[in-house]
Amino acid sequence: MAKVKKSEISIEDKLRALYDLQLIDSRLDEIRNTRGELPLEVEDLEDDIAGLEKRHQKINEEIQELDKEVKSRKEAIKHSEQLIKKYGSQQDNVRNNREFEALSKEVEYQELEIQLSEKRIKEFKAKIDHKNETIASIDEKLTSYRDHLSHKKSELDKIVKETEKEENNLMQKADEFAENIDPRLLKAYKKIRAALKNGLAVVPVERGASAGSFFTIPPQRQMEIALRKKIITDEHSGRILVDAELAAEERKKMADILGL
Repeated sequence: MAKVKKSEISIEDKLRALYDLQLIDSRLDEIRNTRGELPLEVEDLEDDIAGLEKRHQKINEEIQELDKEVKSRKEAIKHSEQLIKKYGSQQDNVRNNREFEALSKEVEYQELEIQLSEKRIKEFKAKIDHKNETIASIDEKLTSYRDHLSHKKSELDKIVKETEKEENNLMQKADEFAENIDPRLLKAYKKIRAALKNGLAVVPVERGASAGSFFTIPPQRQMEIALRKKIITDEHSGRILVDAELAAEERKKMADILGL
């Protein structure tokens, strides 16, 4: 499409260019709507999987810390046992009851330390078992989610592949047509499109009302639209209005260009 100086484009040509772009964008909307909720479903599943993987990693790190605690307590038990053995040997060589009682207290203390360490080891292992159960549950969910994601991606890829060529062609055409539209007008068009659920920013007047609207356009206003001398918008929806004849001509032209 040859690029024309925007200053040389008439209002009618601007309206035609806008409606042509609308026809292209509407076809792109149709193609993307065939995907339904699949893109969102894929995104949600990916987010869920990422969250589970992060939780999985965090619990694994917690298990590693608990394993370190168990190891530390086992080392403490070994150390206490060595001290008990040492104090037992020393008791055989004491000179009085006072020294014997002092060593007995040390032995008793180390025995209590061993009991405490064994208790802590039991608690740590119980926590590890619980966390391993949680990890097993997460692994089960991850397997299910990944299988579901694979299925959804395959389904989405199939739909995308079927329309990929047409979509790429339409996107290229949209860029080409947009180049010949005044930047401010193009910005307004995109803003209107973004604000409407169906994306129809440029619509023809049909049966005395803007397409898709129940609000009647006064006859004088309809005449102004048909003259194509200025950009006129629907006061209710904000859409840019074109007359039915122009719309029919552009639909036929774009059908030929796009092979629709």
